[in-house]
Amino acid sequence: MAETLCLSDSDRSSSSDQSVPSRSNNRSLRIAEKERKKNEAEDSFVLALRYFSEGSSPCVRVLKCLIPASVVPQQAVVRAVVWLNVSKIPISTQVLFIKWVLTVFDLIDAKDQLRAIYGFIFSFITEENLCPYICHLLYLLTRKENVHLYRVRKLLELQSKLGRQPFLMHLLSLYKVFCPELVTLSIPSRIRSGFKNYISPWKSALVAVQKSNGQQVSSSISAAFTIKEKSISRKRKHCHLDLPALSSVLNKEPQSEQTSRRKMVPLVHLSSFAQMLKDMHRIELPAQMGSLLGSSLALQYLDCVQEESALLRLNFWLGCALHEEFLFCRQTSEEALQFLNNLLSAQHFLQEGFSSSDAFLYKFLNVWDGSLLRPQILGLLSNIPVIPSTQIGRLLFEPLTQLFFTSSMFFKCGLMECLNNMLLKWLTWHSVYALEDDLDISLNSHTSINITLSGFKDSVMELVHFVGRLASLGLQLEGCNTLLLSFILDFYETVCDTFLKFGLPLVVMPPPGVFYPALLATDPVSVDRLAYIMHRYKLNLTSAKSQEKQTEPQQAFHISRHTFRQFNHYLVFMVNCLWNCRMFHANTDMHVREELLHKSNVPQYWTRFDFIHHPAFTGYAVDFHQKCWPGKKDVDVNSIKQSKPWSWYLEYLFNQGFDGLKDFVHSSISRQVTAGDKLQDSQQR
Repeated sequence: MAETLCLSDSDRSSSSDQSVPSRSNNRSLRIAEKERKKNEAEDSFVLALRYFSEGSSPCVRVLKCLIPASVVPQQAVVRAVVWLNVSKIPISTQVLFIKWVLTVFDLIDAKDQLRAIYGFIFSFITEENLCPYICHLLYLLTRKENVHLYRVRKLLELQSKLGRQPFLMHLLSLYKVFCPELVTLSIPSRIRSGFKNYISPWKSALVAVQKSNGQQVSSSISAAFTIKEKSISRKRKHCHLDLPALSSVLNKEPQSEQTSRRKMVPLVHLSSFAQMLKDMHRIELPAQMGSLLGSSLALQYLDCVQEESALLRLNFWLGCALHEEFLFCRQTSEEALQFLNNLLSAQHFLQEGFSSSDAFLYKFLNVWDGSLLRPQILGLLSNIPVIPSTQIGRLLFEPLTQLFFTSSMFFKCGLMECLNNMLLKWLTWHSVYALEDDLDISLNSHTSINITLSGFKDSVMELVHFVGRLASLGLQLEGCNTLLLSFILDFYETVCDTFLKFGLPLVVMPPPGVFYPALLATDPVSVDRLAYIMHRYKLNLTSAKSQEKQTEPQQAFHISRHTFRQFNHYLVFMVNCLWNCRMFHANTDMHVREELLHKSNVPQYWTRFDFIHHPAFTGYAVDFHQKCWPGKKDVDVNSIKQSKPWSWYLEYLFNQGFDGLKDFVHSSISRQVTAGDKLQDSQQR
């Protein structure tokens, strides 16, 4: 540029007496210079950066005018970063340039070359004025391979010098996520914002230029522009709860020449699963990992590649958002509700949870009141993976027990549904991820943590026993509420089929506090469901016993004798109650002294809970009697016990939709022999 000015001055000073050859020479120089400028004009951004690299004193005013219309070439940024090492550039200008890089970070077309000079960028961290901005830039560029012990030591050294600065703590916490063995420093779960949302001079102009050019504005830029660093209002700002859109400010046409030259394919350009498979190894994840939660295609990619760094980044961002906005939250908001719904949708899509969400829940349960965002919290809780039996009591059972006994009946129902879903997912993971030798299973596809089969059985057994204790006491507290009993029976419909449906060699019977309230319930649906559960228990135990006899002793699994005795005890009592009219037999749990039964003045008290007199089936018996003997004015339901009416009555009950009772009677009762015993017993009494 200075050379051009000199040529122009010489032209003007000697215009009158220049020779023809001299004029020709000057003309050639001007043509060459014009051609060079024409070539450089093809990439105006490179020309602008070259101005800074070739000038002796960069102009801050010009730097503030660098507003990219579409994308920022990575090569230009790398060249400019390298020139930071020139001592003649003032610190204030260096700070302004790093701010500019942070502002347009999502607009940079690739990051591989920037990550290649990670060590060079890290060297500027010792400059006190640059340190906050360099930490922010390093935070965006860091991958696992960038974490080394000497860098951790340098950050700790700076921390001892500058104090526990948030920007240092954030970078150290990210290092600890990637390499926890290198960072032994205790990182607090709640770190105030370490990277401030600077109101830079480019943001408003950048948004305006991109909109005027028809470009899609980067979500991080627009969000940063709309959320001020210091708000006049003291109302809590849920700045972490807005999921960034999975967007790119690259040219909209993915097949353009500029895009085809790049090695990486932005995830936003993918529109189908087939296209994702085609470019699987060339996909570049967005700078803001939270945007993955809002895109099913992005979640598919995350589930397919199992990239450790991507999962760590996503879990780190998610953990910070959950701890910052919910751990000590006392009121709900639309943003919080939408955020948790999006997180739940992502977990349901992946069919598993995130480790950061699990860690948050273990802490949140200790401060939760049971009502704040209850459906969402219980939904997240149901996605928790298998917890070792040595830790499950401290992490889950203790806080849930306090919540269960201090909350409403509707919370008890919701918790029972949550624990049932949790057990279903545990058993499903076992059936899907169990190895062929049935020794080890993987807890979920995002971790390499394994648990032995015996350890898994112990965890499942602890969960089932815990639910049994809650259910027994809950039914007592709520007066055997029918709705609560329904959710409890849902749980035991899952438990009774652990062997046949899920292949887990484990059978756990319900406690008496669940069995007897269900059998003596006043609604027929509960009795029918209990009959179905007992039928499935019999099939599972029979199959397990058969397999135990067929397999070799060292490979066979054993169901405890206590389980068989408990099942037989329940079965005999249920048959005596519904069929044989021996409810108060001496060998049952319902044994009552004879004199007390006579004092009750209940006629034929031994028949009060058979299929005819049971409170759940009395209405059906009366209706059947009226249909069978329409001319009789007096209703005598005992007449149904005759041979033919009894068979008709059973078919009548089965046709009412009581398939559980039908399966139970067909599999557990010999109708001819037992009916004779019943009639003989009635005659004796």
